[in-house]
Amino acid sequence: MNSLEQAEDLKAFERRLTEYVSCLQPATGRWRMILIVVSVCTATGAWNWLIDPDTQKVSFLSSLWNHPFFTISCITLIALFFAGIHKRVVAPSMYPLTCAVDTGKLILKPRPSIQ
Repeated sequence: MNSLEQAEDLKAFERRLTEYVSCLQPATGRWRMILIVVSVCTATGAWNWLIDPDTQKVSFLSSLWNHPFFTISCITLIALFFAGIHKRVVAPSMYPLTCAVDTGKLILKPRPSIQ
């Protein structure tokens, strides 16, 4: 394979990668908005839960029962992370980072493991 064919293959791959990442953008934007809204709700609920003077006087479960907004938003946030929202939010930025080019050869790096 000569260098002209390699360059064309590389350009085709780059176009396809760009197309794929651009197709992910609308869904990623929605997931980011969901994550932002739930995070703000959790932070607001946590603030109200912490400044409530009754929180110190009652048991932990009673204080959670007295603050259903915080409890529900916190459970929702945890469920979203278990469902993999963190992967959906960063997906478009991960794919291009796993690719590299070295002297006209396409090198696919292994996906980073999330621990």
